[in-house]
Amino acid sequence: MPASADQALPVVRVGEIKGEESSQRWLVEGLWGARSVGVIGGAPKCAKTWLGLDMALSVATGTACLGKYAVPESGPVLVYLAEDALPAVRQRIEGMARHRGLEFSQVEIHVITAPVLRLDRDPDRARLWETTRGLRPKLLLLDPLVRLHGIDENNAGEVAQLLAYFRWLQRQLDLSVLLVHHTRKSAAGGVAAGQGLRGSSDIHAFGDSNLYLRRSREHLILSSEHRAAPAAASVSLELVVANPQTIHLEVIGELRDGSAKLAMDGKQRSLEERVLDLLGQGATVTRAKLRDSLGVKNERLGEALEVLERTGRLRRTPAGWQRRNGSIEGGRSRSL
Repeated sequence: MPASADQALPVVRVGEIKGEESSQRWLVEGLWGARSVGVIGGAPKCAKTWLGLDMALSVATGTACLGKYAVPESGPVLVYLAEDALPAVRQRIEGMARHRGLEFSQVEIHVITAPVLRLDRDPDRARLWETTRGLRPKLLLLDPLVRLHGIDENNAGEVAQLLAYFRWLQRQLDLSVLLVHHTRKSAAGGVAAGQGLRGSSDIHAFGDSNLYLRRSREHLILSSEHRAAPAAASVSLELVVANPQTIHLEVIGELRDGSAKLAMDGKQRSLEERVLDLLGQGATVTRAKLRDSLGVKNERLGEALEVLERTGRLRRTPAGWQRRNGSIEGGRSRSL
């Protein structure tokens, strides 16, 4: 069909395109590209929200993400957590800020308080556009993707339309968009994890930067992939919960040569040590809670509890497990 001159597509000679100082600029060095879209993927209960909020706090304050990855330029952050009550969102961010020694009242993270946000619908798309246009955040965190729409995630056409909206936001407002999304149970680390994201393969292909979390025995493994840069070395993480007032994720080691050997003071911490860490400061924790926090099989946990009880370091009470007096020393307090 013939088109008039005013309908022609805009073009520019390649030599007139403005260049950048480097081929890759970072929002969070090694983890997330500046002005990038993508996902944090992982199975349920793999600390995806914790990682997203850690990145949000880092971008908002210019402090290192996970205590390791620098933020070259800080700026406001806008977040929407569809599955978390507002007091819980505050508690998580406040604890991480306290751990970093930050003044919580000065943190430039803005939380969308709408109870429902459906970004497959034009009214909510327009509302999010106006909100981001007004705040001009460097990062928009939306968690989880499944709660933001009513489409069929296996329908490539419907998914493509939703992702096109996020790409439009990124380009129009010069920001990064981070979507938290689930993987299937069989997902592995690195690129294989991207293939394991739930729904259409377009979700994986969409990402300029993607991060993946998975459990490996007693630890969380964080891996990455980028469209325009090499992947960062995979690292092992723990959610440090010894002090309920400063819960935070922390890198405990890098993976060597693709194996699960940790560069963590030359050795891995034993399950018994990690159980003791969880039970610091007079805490009483049920076996079920210990199992969930440590991410281990019930049989292995039972063996560790038996050893600790037999050697006089733990005692069982009707409310759960406790440390015995004098068993506090030894190791840092942390847990998954």
